[in-house]
Amino acid sequence: MSIRFAPTFSFVRFVLCAMMMTTVVCISKAQVPSTQVASAQTPSARATLRVITHDSFAVSAELLTQFEQDNHVTLALIKGGDAGEMLNKLILTRANPLADVVYGIDKVLLDKARQANILAPTHSNDTQLLRTLSGMAAVDYGWVVLNYDRAKFAKEGQKPLEGQKPLPTSLDALTQPAYRHMLVVPNAATSSTGRAFLLATVAHFGVEKAFDWWRAMRRNGAKVAPNWTAAYYTDFSRNGGAYPIVVSYASSPAAEVAFSKKPLTESPTANLLLKGSVYEQIEGAAVLAETTETILAQKFIDFLQSKAVQTDLPTQMWMWPVLKNVAMPAVFKHAQSPKNNASNQAIISATVQDQWIKRWLDVMTH
Repeated sequence: MSIRFAPTFSFVRFVLCAMMMTTVVCISKAQVPSTQVASAQTPSARATLRVITHDSFAVSAELLTQFEQDNHVTLALIKGGDAGEMLNKLILTRANPLADVVYGIDKVLLDKARQANILAPTHSNDTQLLRTLSGMAAVDYGWVVLNYDRAKFAKEGQKPLEGQKPLPTSLDALTQPAYRHMLVVPNAATSSTGRAFLLATVAHFGVEKAFDWWRAMRRNGAKVAPNWTAAYYTDFSRNGGAYPIVVSYASSPAAEVAFSKKPLTESPTANLLLKGSVYEQIEGAAVLAETTETILAQKFIDFLQSKAVQTDLPTQMWMWPVLKNVAMPAVFKHAQSPKNNASNQAIISATVQDQWIKRWLDVMTH
């Protein structure tokens, strides 16, 4: 998964409980009525459900507190890092699991999770969903895409102003001298966002031509950032960096408007939906193997697929809800949804992905 506007764009009110190999976060008792606090202080009266998520997980505190009250449970939210880092922790601790339920494994990482046998059977209300994820309960979806800084490019149909360039019209155009030192990408070996973009290029070009494209991009000055946060907040020109095109998310322009210090009618960034540059990301939740809280874990998954949470998540995690007939916030008019420019993107085995990552590292970093 993925990191989306965290921590800058996440405002869930949690309090820190402990610092171990992961960050454990609990709902503040100040948010729970006094009668609930009293019962929570009696260990035998209230179960604890451990939920591990990637660092960008965010649901309104009021909804989480309501889940606790409805199910007489205390939630222990464990922030496990980037989705890939989180999955590695779950694999290493399978015999003595960190959590009872996981949220944030996406279709890029699904095969790796399956091979490690860390997922237990999980129910999902698939007939009511716009997207599904085999073996997991889909929660949200979105797209990894290219974003560009509007100030650096001419508007469509207009001549470029001084210092501007016309927008590139294809991935191949980005390899041309006119677009030298224009693109920054998160490291595909350490960032799920970067890996998704790599998979998009392979789906579009085919394996060999994709790596030819990456070689050409390196020659043309593409930069590899260690993660999405560094790419977006340090290297992207919108935030003071030197690169006017960045691998990010289709919802990023909407988030720019939502969190602007002054009212905006147009986002300062936009999506550059070039053919072969788009990867659909579906994130899900699952009960973890070895848990003793299977029933509560499934209830939390049902909660994530509920109308209340699905309505909440677009401006919490900046993704699209999987539940049908959920009204989107008005700010999402700035988040152009890709239509027909995503190549066939089947789930790729973890073994094949690892081979491609090794080749990508050889091309881009050695």
